[in-house]
Amino acid sequence: MSAASEEAVRAEAALRITEIFLSVQGEASSVGWPTVFVRLTGCPLRCTYCDTAYAFHGGERLSLDEILARVAGHGVRHVCVTGGEPLAQRACLDLVTRLCDAGYAVSVETSGALDIGGLDPRAQRVMDVKTPASGESARNLPTNLDALRRQDCAKFVVCDRADYDWARQFVSEHGLATRCEVLFSPCWGRVAPAALAEWILADRLPVRFQLQLHKVLWGDVPGR
Repeated sequence: MSAASEEAVRAEAALRITEIFLSVQGEASSVGWPTVFVRLTGCPLRCTYCDTAYAFHGGERLSLDEILARVAGHGVRHVCVTGGEPLAQRACLDLVTRLCDAGYAVSVETSGALDIGGLDPRAQRVMDVKTPASGESARNLPTNLDALRRQDCAKFVVCDRADYDWARQFVSEHGLATRCEVLFSPCWGRVAPAALAEWILADRLPVRFQLQLHKVLWGDVPGR
């Protein structure tokens, strides 16, 4: 394909977007940074604790150029591509590359049910490992574990003690803490944060406890 043809394809690529907004990153290793969130529409999963069901349908179709322009308008360095499930739209890979090319510090929040191997290596992968209480643990894609690197994160949303025990065993069996940073997060409203912290301390787990900072600040409010 000629350079002109490649440029034409890039210009025509588009994604269905639920929202683009500025907030404080509430999770993973870039927690606390002012961040532009690009929330893609659609998700093939239906987790019991999902807090973004409003992104399952609808949205606005935007070209990559339009998305980049809106991101630039917020004037910050960090960008998080999220959903829904962003990888459910194939052009997400092009968007991530364009954002990296533009010099942003890019993270991609994904369910782990779709292949992450095609993501631009400059982007950080923040991958959920679905626990049994999510109702979607059967959707975890085992090959994704091999695609995780030291700069990436594997996140477990823990809903109860059974979830914690399952996650602890999963981390051990797969040597996950040697592959990437591992995050254990209490499910909002379903398990006491202090209880999860005590379980982690009692077992001396090589994982990072995290709270969703944006919910501590603003509660369960969409677009924050």
